[in-house]
Amino acid sequence: MCSELYEVMMNLVNGFPGGDMMRDRDGGLAMAPGRVGDVRRRNLALVLGCIGPDTRATRADIATATGLTKASVSSLVSELLETGLVEELGVTRAGERGRPGVGLALSSRPVALGAELNVDYLAVGVVDLHGNLHFHDVAEAPNRGRPPGEVLGELSALAARCASAAANAGMTLLGGGLAVPGLVDPASGVVLAAPNLEWRDAELAPALGELAPQAPFGVVLSNEADSAALAELWYGHGSAFGAYLYISGEVGVGGGLVMGSKLFAGPGGHAGEVGHVVVEPGGRRCSCGGRGCLETVAGQEAILAAAGITDGGSTTAARMAALQAALEAGDAQAITAVERAGHYLGIAVVSAARVVDLSAVVLGGHFAALSAWIGPALLSSLDGFAPGVIREEAVAFSELGTTAALRGAAGAALRRVLAAPYALLP
Repeated sequence: MCSELYEVMMNLVNGFPGGDMMRDRDGGLAMAPGRVGDVRRRNLALVLGCIGPDTRATRADIATATGLTKASVSSLVSELLETGLVEELGVTRAGERGRPGVGLALSSRPVALGAELNVDYLAVGVVDLHGNLHFHDVAEAPNRGRPPGEVLGELSALAARCASAAANAGMTLLGGGLAVPGLVDPASGVVLAAPNLEWRDAELAPALGELAPQAPFGVVLSNEADSAALAELWYGHGSAFGAYLYISGEVGVGGGLVMGSKLFAGPGGHAGEVGHVVVEPGGRRCSCGGRGCLETVAGQEAILAAAGITDGGSTTAARMAALQAALEAGDAQAITAVERAGHYLGIAVVSAARVVDLSAVVLGGHFAALSAWIGPALLSSLDGFAPGVIREEAVAFSELGTTAALRGAAGAALRRVLAAPYALLP
């Protein structure tokens, strides 16, 4: 196989043995019965897996790597050029004698829309096949308790502006993903439970298509922390670890589990919910209905309350800025609140690590923003409860900022495209 990308694509395709992807009536992809063309379609994905953003692989290179004949590779490359996913970059010799070959690379024009719907904001952006983020836009929005249709309407308007900017820049929008902080069923487009949004069994499927109405691969719903965990794997620290727990700090606390460089979601698709690991038995009641969850001591609201930074009509972003200012000024109450969160965060990480044999953790959201203060407390907790299990060099703070979830949602959409390039052919 040419690359890990090909393995990812085949995992997606092989989820439907003997089948061919076709567009369904909702604009997404569905499987049709197996046909003679299956081998060619798989070879198309195989060749595409040998072409990276900046590889400049030639047709001869691909033939050597895949074992396909040069004639077959040339024919498959012609089809890939027709899809717009691949472009020619000019001649390259790569140290070989004879006629120079034409370098091939993934094009930067095909893109996917990434969107995130959280408790206090909406965000959208466009990601290309090189992993670059374009036209990122964030809007503050108090979404707790609001009707899903109303929130999706505002998000669709934000997405439309983003998609228009991409089109004006010559980009082609092929698909998208929406990340939500809650338990979701991607197949049906239903948010099963999002306690911090006060949503239960919210059907988003009818509105998902409105986020990218012309995109042939449609828009898929995902959990916010799972998407952020994948973004770290593809664009951040995760590639160095391979197996890690990603913890997302927002109003709630979410988690995503990556094992063997793949997202592990569990039989029901809900693995990694570290925010609801009990770390303080007998503690405060959590939004999930339980008591003493990590979220009750390390979520944004919990830290702000412990730091004495009350609402006062301010937005969450403004209050978090006030917390950082207090920390920088050496405010004892603020420092104690953050250190307490770091202590309990360590307990949750150790508990998860013992169960699934993890040795690395990546922290995003407000945990990354507060890393200078929460990091030492977290490391002390890890060392105190499980010496040597997760070493200091295996603790990383995300550098993706507030874009992690939407990058992951868009990245997953792009991988659906790369798994089925033939769907873009006439």
